[in-house]
Amino acid sequence: MKITAILVFKSPAVGDSSSSDSVEPVVLANASDVSHFGYFQRSAAKEFILFVGRTVAKRTLPSQRQSVQHEEYKIHSYNRNGLCAVAFMDDNYPVRSAFSLLNTVLDEYQKTFGESWKKVQTDMTQQWPYLNESLEKFQDPAEADKLLKIQRDLDETKIILHKTIESVLARGEKLDSLVEKSSDLSAASQMFYKQARKTNQCCTIL
Repeated sequence: MKITAILVFKSPAVGDSSSSDSVEPVVLANASDVSHFGYFQRSAAKEFILFVGRTVAKRTLPSQRQSVQHEEYKIHSYNRNGLCAVAFMDDNYPVRSAFSLLNTVLDEYQKTFGESWKKVQTDMTQQWPYLNESLEKFQDPAEADKLLKIQRDLDETKIILHKTIESVLARGEKLDSLVEKSSDLSAASQMFYKQARKTNQCCTIL
């Protein structure tokens, strides 16, 4: 069982006349561990984590919890009134433990930063120590399970499970097209993605 990344986003306001499909979620905090990837894959892995995380966060509605299956990974997302936490875990990490962790991350973020996140307009690059500590601590689901004794409102029936990342995209959207348009991915990472798709090995980077 492994957690590869945890991210916190400011998600576009649904129904806000000033927002549109072109408005992307803003990164508030980001912690990842890509040490299990090959040395030359790590940069691309980090970029794809950011790209996929932003893609899923944008399509997670307020008050919604959802899980997206992508190869051997599950991407879990919880949007709490525009503050959205996303985690990348392997398929064996318990779903309830994953959402218990996301709930705690959002609690801690608001305790630490209050409502200041609502004014953030660009991606934050400064590290949030708590998130890095959580990435290490909660590699063991038993630690997250302890949180379940306190958090009784997590009901798996309220979690939307998508079999593929394509299933969360709007009708007519294609992942390949989003990859080409993404500012999160370098030209090298886009080329790597295309080559991996051709050989059906995209799961090697995400």
